[in-house]
Amino acid sequence: MLVLLDRDGVINEDRADFVKSPAELIFIPKALEAIARLNGHGHKLAVVTNQSCIGRGIINEEQLDSIHGKLRDALVKVAGRLDDIIIAPDAPWAATERRKPGPGMLIEAMRKFNMLPAETVLIGDSERDIEAAKSAGCHRILVQTGKGRKTLADGLKRHLMPVHIAADLDEAANFILEGRF
Repeated sequence: MLVLLDRDGVINEDRADFVKSPAELIFIPKALEAIARLNGHGHKLAVVTNQSCIGRGIINEEQLDSIHGKLRDALVKVAGRLDDIIIAPDAPWAATERRKPGPGMLIEAMRKFNMLPAETVLIGDSERDIEAAKSAGCHRILVQTGKGRKTLADGLKRHLMPVHIAADLDEAANFILEGRF
């Protein structure tokens, strides 16, 4: 299975002012270990993340690479890895189909790993993540970390169903490993 992960709010704490440096990348408990467990069972994992901080001119791609370097290094320490990190640098006012809720990054990942939507699950914390997964035809898991509790409290639109709800990435990994998809 191909497991697509939103970054902010799923793997690391979401920040209203964006993650602008490796020091600001603070991991959600058990998230890295969940990725490692999925790796250990042969799943491909890719991050698909809107990074409008680039399009807004807050950070540049080199700074984002150093943030993702910290993520990759932290994963190595728990015997985990990401097979790819796909970003949408678009500012919201200049959004392309790549930027979620557009399905562009998800479709790119499925093509890269030669996976069908039925073999792909997206784990996200916002309605736009779930919307992108629905548009791409993927399975959907909403975690209650990051924006997830608010997203759930606001109510998921009927057309986005079915959506599995998990407390966090660790529980979402359990859903996958238990074969619920």
